[in-house]
Amino acid sequence: MSVLAPDDFATAAADRRSGAGGRLAWLVALGIVLAALNLRTAVTSVGPLLNQVSDALGMSGVVTGLLTTLPVLCFAVFGAMTPALARRAGEHRLLLAALVFLGAGLLVRVLVDSTPVFLAASVLALSGGAIGNVLIPTLIKRHFPRRSGPMTTLYATALAVGTMLAAAATVPIERAADGDWHVALGVWAALAAVAAIPWLALLRSEPERDSGRQDAGPRALVRSRLAWAIAGYFGTQSLVAYVMFGWLPQLLQDRGYTTGQAGVALAVFSALGIPVSVVVPAVAARMKSQRPMVIGLVVLYVIGFAGMLAAPVSTMWVWILAVGVGMGSFPMALTLLALRTRTPELTGALSAFGQSVGYLIAGAGPIVVGVLYSATGGWTLPFALLFAVVAAQALTGWYAAGDRYVEDDLA
Repeated sequence: MSVLAPDDFATAAADRRSGAGGRLAWLVALGIVLAALNLRTAVTSVGPLLNQVSDALGMSGVVTGLLTTLPVLCFAVFGAMTPALARRAGEHRLLLAALVFLGAGLLVRVLVDSTPVFLAASVLALSGGAIGNVLIPTLIKRHFPRRSGPMTTLYATALAVGTMLAAAATVPIERAADGDWHVALGVWAALAAVAAIPWLALLRSEPERDSGRQDAGPRALVRSRLAWAIAGYFGTQSLVAYVMFGWLPQLLQDRGYTTGQAGVALAVFSALGIPVSVVVPAVAARMKSQRPMVIGLVVLYVIGFAGMLAAPVSTMWVWILAVGVGMGSFPMALTLLALRTRTPELTGALSAFGQSVGYLIAGAGPIVVGVLYSATGGWTLPFALLFAVVAAQALTGWYAAGDRYVEDDLA
């Protein structure tokens, strides 16, 4: 048993109710890390093989565009439904179901060479990822109320590792499988199956919940300015991320990089998310107000974007690294979900609200940048949009990072 200070009695009671002690705590932590590794595999494994998949299945340009838009739509729709589903099924059971959906969708979409089946199975897989996105911050708040910072660090780091792993390893797997994209995409179902094992063991340890708080849901947060600020911060950082992952290779090629050099730069840019995810939540959780970190990340964005737009191409790596570190706004947003709420129930509601609204905002980013780039043939207007988005991120982040709680807004 762990030893607690006398003023930790309330938190200790929460720990006892959730069972977050000893071996059970380790099992929950392992389950969260393994689940987080899977939450983006359905998204980032398709991108490197998108041409092969669309050609093999005879997808039109419209259908291919729909496929690339599905993640944002699923994250928004199924994320909003997660708190209600958790109240009915229980959090452990729902996360297990989400991993089953994820693995089944990944497997089914490579077993049948049919565009409708591929799209439907992708929705099934993405629904599992969306539910996990919202549910894991709730589980961290419930099981580890005194250790939300370190656990968010583990969660964000595992999420970054899984995102990069699926993006980087899918093409080598396809080559090892003699060019069979079915194997390259289907293999990620095995990782989902492994992640389900701890949650099978945790089915009998479903935590008790405070029945007086079970009515907390995303709808209740519509009247909270803090919730809207967090949603805005989540949306603006996601928009920047989607634009950078989607358009950075094109920008680099326009500045004289070869396709291979642009691919290496994107891989390094993605890999930066791992160390950043280790540092940002751990530091933010120790601060009463996270405003200095929010503004610091915004400054890195501004410096990086200005350099990408106007500096000599020989210095491009400096600006790529600046923006890559600025992407620490994503683990910062995840950390704020736990820091701005007092109860697991409201953490879940805020996670659903912030991510659903945020992903709807983010989904427009790559499309608008594409329209601006196509209309002008240059990068001035796309970067003007990014500067405006970063300004909005500074405003929403400043409010969201203050020392306050959503419960106080609702009261």
